[in-house]
Amino acid sequence: MAEDSDLEKTEPASARKLEQAREEGDVPRSRELATCTILLAGGLGLLFTGEGMVRRLNSMLVSGLSFERERAFDFDLLLMHLGASAVDVLIAMAPFAGLLILVALGSPMLIGGWLFTAKSLMPNFGRLNPMSGLGNMFSVRALVELGKAIGKTLLVGTIAWMVISSEIEPMLALSTEPLAAGSAHLGHLLVTGFISIVCGLVVIALIDVPYVLWQYASKLKMTREEVRQESKESDGDPQVKARIRQMQREMAKRRMMSEVPTADVVVTNPTHYAVALKYTEGKMRAPKVVAKGADEVAAKIREIAAENKVALLEAPPLARALYRHAELGDEIPAALYTAVAEVLAYVFQLRAYGRDGGVRPQAPDEIDVPSELDPLNPAAQKTDGRTR
Repeated sequence: MAEDSDLEKTEPASARKLEQAREEGDVPRSRELATCTILLAGGLGLLFTGEGMVRRLNSMLVSGLSFERERAFDFDLLLMHLGASAVDVLIAMAPFAGLLILVALGSPMLIGGWLFTAKSLMPNFGRLNPMSGLGNMFSVRALVELGKAIGKTLLVGTIAWMVISSEIEPMLALSTEPLAAGSAHLGHLLVTGFISIVCGLVVIALIDVPYVLWQYASKLKMTREEVRQESKESDGDPQVKARIRQMQREMAKRRMMSEVPTADVVVTNPTHYAVALKYTEGKMRAPKVVAKGADEVAAKIREIAAENKVALLEAPPLARALYRHAELGDEIPAALYTAVAEVLAYVFQLRAYGRDGGVRPQAPDEIDVPSELDPLNPAAQKTDGRTR
């Protein structure tokens, strides 16, 4: 059952899959939205600029059909006249055509954005498979498109019937108006009726856009196995990453162990913790932690220290405080300066005894460690929340 659930497409598409789909030319597109915006822009453009454009075209038509007799028999003059008339027509139509071009280029920005890719132009012989074509004809998507077409036809037809019904009397009265006034009135009726019908397409577009987005998201959904595989490809195999981290820890541990012989003293718990300290007068502001560890690592630190004759000192509170609050390679906290200074004084006296003889120094019995730095102290447990 777990394997079946891993093969079900229940996960949303990742950013990488969305980018791959876009590179292949697969982006959400709503034909209803594009059609609606272009037709609505065309209708509004005719409403606000159509009267002036018609007047200019009418005057150009009159001037174009009126020319001297010489032009009718001179091909060059006639060609120049036709060229000038064509330029005038283009200039007259330019604002309206420019509006349609801008809307056609801008409508893709509403959903999916602009996309330029050559992959969608590559031949795909799988589209020539008749079985695939039959499958697409009887698919859920085909049924949805059929429903949309029927709904669009009914909605547009209903709006057109309502518009025509409300304008029957003005349309019948056109025959009694003068030609110029009747033509202008007819153009106004046609444009307003056209815009009213296009407003029905706005309703269809508002329904179609969410459906297209939902369908696109559903199509690109991924299985859990695909998500895991993509994570492995992008971030690396978790097992490999865990192995790398383990090797890094082992390398850091070996480097740390190589520093133990250079330490001045190893402070122990005596068994749970071990912290190796080093201080070089004139080169360090304060003693530094060159190695630290717990349990097995602490035992290894003590073993290496004993082999290299590094002083070992049992000071459980200090060992716990150093292990908790001093990072590897950093100086000890200022609050522990006094306690560590007492330890180092004993170590230096011990070295002098080994070199010059005399009375063997006594190891410090109790080293004063601030209570808030000792993890076993109740006050430290309240602020830190960690105990051993």
